[in-house]
Amino acid sequence: MTQLPQLLAEHLCDWRSGWSMGTFGAIAEFHHDEGEKPQVDDAAGLARATSRGGVRIDADRVAEIVPLAYETLSPRAHRWTQAVALCMPEATARRTARAVLTELGPDIEAVRPQDRDGVLFDMGLSLPQCDFCIRTADPALLEILRQAEGRSLFEPGNPAMPAILTAHPHRVAITNIGRVEVYQKIGGPDTGGVSPPGPHTHLLPKLLATGRTHSANTPIPKGLLPLGSLHPGNPVIGAMGEDRPFDAALHEAFQQMLVRFGSTEAVAEKTRVLEAVSRADEPTTYGLPRTRLGRVAMRLALRQQAHVTAEASDTAAHAEINRWIAAIEPAGGNEADTDDDAPGH
Repeated sequence: MTQLPQLLAEHLCDWRSGWSMGTFGAIAEFHHDEGEKPQVDDAAGLARATSRGGVRIDADRVAEIVPLAYETLSPRAHRWTQAVALCMPEATARRTARAVLTELGPDIEAVRPQDRDGVLFDMGLSLPQCDFCIRTADPALLEILRQAEGRSLFEPGNPAMPAILTAHPHRVAITNIGRVEVYQKIGGPDTGGVSPPGPHTHLLPKLLATGRTHSANTPIPKGLLPLGSLHPGNPVIGAMGEDRPFDAALHEAFQQMLVRFGSTEAVAEKTRVLEAVSRADEPTTYGLPRTRLGRVAMRLALRQQAHVTAEASDTAAHAEINRWIAAIEPAGGNEADTDDDAPGH
């Protein structure tokens, strides 16, 4: 397994992989298409940008990153999500958590040189590990934002938020490991009510109000904060959240990441349940895991093996795995253990 800097560099060049930074309820995502021409292509500097968005991981801080590979259950019984959370110890991860709109000056750290004269404004979302910002050089928008500085964007009568939604400035999520930038329009009336393909942002006040730094189904150990995520190509979900034919190579690649960077408990449970299936044990006598993490790993292993056996055209093994799924899902299943696997699409 490659070490983290090489892994990050490889996935920056892989159009199937995506990136995100932010927090629960406010996130910026970077994706690029196969063959899409980059405007910044700096694997050594861990930076990439297209005409639609960009990402940079701070190469000087990669050694401080604690990577955590994990999988989550989709509400759809044939799917799952996967990611590598890029974490830091909480004390190192925290930023200023500004609570009001605040001008930060020219964005001299912008991924693309042409954006470095644009003015950054922290939106004031009080996020512990991310400054969620907008960037603009539009004189009319700058005037409105400067008049609203020091106020909450959600304050009744504040003209700044409507102006932002109309002008579609760049959004920039900045953390202590780097940044993700989005140049496309904000999802809403101007985009047909959905996020545009490729780089986009989500700002969801109801989720922000929970105060969480990540979903309850993301197994981040206590004392760490996720600052960003690498989303390697998913073997069953396409770029816009659609079903796609099972890709065994993508699945195997992530299983290797899981062994290298994931929870030993999750890996051990996946191995345990698949060994029981291969022995044709009775699923009704299988000892269900005692922890939520273990139960999720068990269900994930069965879902994934159903695809593996179908891909291999192994009729007997596929029938056996479906027998286990039919018996285990009612006993080990819990809808609270699932997450929306394509938010905003």
